[in-house]
Amino acid sequence: METTRRIAKDRLSAALSPFAVTRRIGHPYQNRTPPKRKKPRTSFSRVQICELEKRFHRQKYLASAERAALAKALKMTDAQVKTWFQNRRTKWRRQTAEEREAERQQANRLMLHLQQEAFQKSLAQPLPQDPLCMHNSSLYALQNLQPWAEDNKVTSVSGVASVV
Repeated sequence: METTRRIAKDRLSAALSPFAVTRRIGHPYQNRTPPKRKKPRTSFSRVQICELEKRFHRQKYLASAERAALAKALKMTDAQVKTWFQNRRTKWRRQTAEEREAERQQANRLMLHLQQEAFQKSLAQPLPQDPLCMHNSSLYALQNLQPWAEDNKVTSVSGVASVV
């Protein structure tokens, strides 16, 4: 009985051997390769930044030959110039989007102010009298009705409208 169990166990382990995982000894993260160290942030000189900014102001994108020439002139690598331009374009897009949003909000405030001003002027000016309304008391009352003016209450007394 013992031998049949051992034979069955051996057959099972032989069948699973291609899929078998070797057991690690110790902590599971102990045998891993150490993570790669990040490259430290590159510091550019003021002269390099000034030249890069001047070039960016004139030209947002550089061809590979232009980039290589600029990198050589500034004693930088091609990859550094490329990365600097990519980051600068991202910053530029964010800044222009913020500026457009500020301009849009300012235009909205101006429009609201102008609308309020026009509304106040329309309240101050009397409505022109319509000849049709002069002969019909209900039309006259409707024409003079100003729901926004709390102190003006239109009343109709014996067919003649009067504003109190």
